[in-house]
Amino acid sequence: MSLASNPTPKSREGSLLLPAVRLTVWRELGQVLQREHVMGYLLVLPAVLLLVGLVAYPFIIALWLSLTDAYVGRGGDFIGLRNFLTLFMEDDIFRQTLRNSILFTTSAVAIKTVLGLSLALLLAQNLRLKRLIRGAVLLPWVIPTALSTLGWLWMFDSLYSVINWTLLRLGVIDKGLQWLGTPHLAMIAVITVNVWRGLPFYAITLLAGLMSINPELYEAAESDGADAWARFRYITLPLLRPVLAVVILFSTILTFADFNIVYVLTRGGPVNSTHLFATFAYQAGLQAGKIGEGSAIALFMFPVLAVIVYLQLHYARREI
Repeated sequence: MSLASNPTPKSREGSLLLPAVRLTVWRELGQVLQREHVMGYLLVLPAVLLLVGLVAYPFIIALWLSLTDAYVGRGGDFIGLRNFLTLFMEDDIFRQTLRNSILFTTSAVAIKTVLGLSLALLLAQNLRLKRLIRGAVLLPWVIPTALSTLGWLWMFDSLYSVINWTLLRLGVIDKGLQWLGTPHLAMIAVITVNVWRGLPFYAITLLAGLMSINPELYEAAESDGADAWARFRYITLPLLRPVLAVVILFSTILTFADFNIVYVLTRGGPVNSTHLFATFAYQAGLQAGKIGEGSAIALFMFPVLAVIVYLQLHYARREI
């Protein structure tokens, strides 16, 4: 009992030394974390891990699969660039998908740019209930894409289309249109839904850019006799170009890789007239089971998007 109640000098020394060691370790760790480059790497590390796990690794796997003849449930053999050459040289559906993607992206982005800038200029005015209106503008962007597209699917229905009913009552058309059953009308339909979906992103982002412009510039221009068009041309548009370039860049990427809208509305039809790279890759890779071919179709988007991103970033840096 006496030995247990009276610790030896070595045990007392060890118990006193342990807190001192811990304090020294924590002090050294704090000094390391105070270095800017170390803290910078630690703060960036979670984002890097997410990018590696969710972007880089799937991209490498898709790149490997695109160079094989893999099917669902069977590992493929390495065939090099055969999938890419076959698609581009022999597959008529793929070439039509390429044309569809270019038409869909350029049309939707151009319309969203014009309407988004117009809506942003309108929201920048001193309107009554402007906060409520700005919140309502965000609804198409907040609502889940598949859910909102189902509403548009009913609006474009061949029998119960509210759009046909409105056009018939206004005397614009004589009979109901087959919106999703006619190739050119189906493309108009998917472009319309994409514009409706992406318009709030343009409007709110450009509105933020408009709010950053110094009002004194407009006052000085107005005092010099500049009208509304001159103020827009020589003040608003030049100062808004950097923001506009970034918005167009992101919108182009999201529009080019769109999947939900086209799949819910048309699933690529009729007669493959609305197939985009994402929907065609899904059909070939998952529904038909041709994993290698589907990966090659999806990766065809990468060089096109890389060129678009390079050009947009080059323009944005020049404007900034």
